[in-house]
Amino acid sequence: TDMDVQQFVWHVKGNYCAAVSPKARAPSNQCIIHAVHQQRSMRPFSKLKGGQVQSCAFHPSKPHFFVATMRSVRIYDLQKQQPLKQLVSGAKWISSITLHNSGDHVVVGSYDRRVVWWDLDLGTKPYKTLQYHDKAVRCATFHPGKFPLLACTSDDATVSILYAKVFSDLMQSPMIVPVKRLRDHAVHQGLGVLWCVWHPNQPWLFTVGADHRVFLWA
Repeated sequence: TDMDVQQFVWHVKGNYCAAVSPKARAPSNQCIIHAVHQQRSMRPFSKLKGGQVQSCAFHPSKPHFFVATMRSVRIYDLQKQQPLKQLVSGAKWISSITLHNSGDHVVVGSYDRRVVWWDLDLGTKPYKTLQYHDKAVRCATFHPGKFPLLACTSDDATVSILYAKVFSDLMQSPMIVPVKRLRDHAVHQGLGVLWCVWHPNQPWLFTVGADHRVFLWA
């Protein structure tokens, strides 16, 4: 890409990765997918509508790719090289995107303080919109393993931990319960907790703050 990389994500199998650069001069460089083994790069989003690419995610088991622009999420079939559907968020500016390891649930954070949840079996409109923070939500991420946890970081310098249980019975709605607010970061120049990532196997969370500190929460 020709500008700073804002996000870098790996496919769960490790054979693909993707880089997001919202301020890239060429629209095709806003999101680039790299095939590691084949040593080639793909730019499938040269005519993407809806503003700058903000975040992206790979489906854990299907050849589907999720691209979040400012107000919506577009799902693409990488195998067939065609769009599948567009998820309407109702948010003004999406900051991040995360997929549940089942692949059937999508959550985005937004700079207008919202956390938007879709159940893909229910359509393109949000299943639920949550608001736990007083300032921008910079990152929302599911635990990638067996723990039913969702973490959300915010510019209010706190991190929300939610119990987010998804059931295999499609008739049963997800259980979403806030369980903890982590408060040890400090606001610095108007920014709070910038990002977080879960340990792949443990219920441990790493958070990165604008206060120049990195915490491990256990």
